[in-house]
This record gives sequence, C-alpha cells and structure tokens, in this order.
Amino acid sequence: MTEYLCLTILGNVGESEAAFKSRLTEFWTHLLRTQPENYEKVYAEATQFGSSEGRICRQYMVETDAIDLVAAELLAHSLAHRPIDREDTYSKYEASSPDWFQIEH
Repeated sequence: MTEYLCLTILGNVGESEAAFKSRLTEFWTHLLRTQPENYEKVYAEATQFGSSEGRICRQYMVETDAIDLVAAELLAHSLAHRPIDREDTYSKYEASSPDWFQIEH
C-alpha cells in the first residue's frame, strides 16, 4: 500500500492568501511541466489554507518516495515548508476525508 507524508508549505511573513496562492500555482505548474512523474505523486491538497508559525500555509499529501524531490524543488523556488515528520505516514483513505481533495492527474 502506498504511504503518504504531510507536507506543509509556508507563505512568507505577512503574505496575503492571494499572493501565496499565486506562488503555489506557479510552483505546481512548474513541477507538472518539468517533473510530471513527481507531480503525480502529490495525492491530495487540504481544502483550506491554514496558519503555522504565524504564516499562511497549505498542506499536501505526497508519496513517501517523492517527498525529498518535491521538498528540494520547493526550496529552489523560495517556498519554505515545515519539517517533515517521516514517522507520521498516512494511507490513501486518510487523505480522502472532507478536509482533503484529491489532485487529478
């Protein structure tokens, strides 16, 4: 069974939701165009933006074998993320609750 890790991407301090959403869209479009095999391993996105460390954030469920590649791409595109808890894995079913929507590939 495929396991997923939760990736929490952080906005900049004081960044608006609209600006953060725009940067996320740009990043995911880049990943889809340049690394479609890794983009396909991003299974779900939280239905709502959250807050972490006083910053806006968005969570994603990413297959364990792609998490390092996605995290490296985020940093290369100036998108910070919270430390990844590699012990806290999720199943496909846990990433299918009303709090998550599956990303179509």
